[in-house]
Amino acid sequence: MSDFLSNLVGKVESALGVDLQGALQQQLQKLLQPENLQAILAQADQAGLGDKVRSWIGHGDNVPATTDEIRDILGSDIVHNLVARTGLPADTVLSTLAHYLPEAVDKTTPAGELPAATPTKEA
Repeated sequence: MSDFLSNLVGKVESALGVDLQGALQQQLQKLLQPENLQAILAQADQAGLGDKVRSWIGHGDNVPATTDEIRDILGSDIVHNLVARTGLPADTVLSTLAHYLPEAVDKTTPAGELPAATPTKEA
């Protein structure tokens, strides 16, 4: 895991006052994979929030997101999955992601663009 991601999870753990025991680490790492970043951007576009997510990817200031916007950007399935895997209440997960996800996406896209997704093998 990158030093940045480890540091980010440490900040989240400190902010929440809990030990996330790797559950949120794994979920954040999955969210920040190229194919998932592309899906997040597509979901954000559908929710009318694409410009906000593009500010996290591109150079310049990251436009903050509210908890409701994070729910719209990630989709309810991902939010429910994060809640189930971390054991934290949805409000806590969403407020934490609203605070840290823009920075995480920004640091994952230092070139100011989405990394290319790894091609999947067709059966």
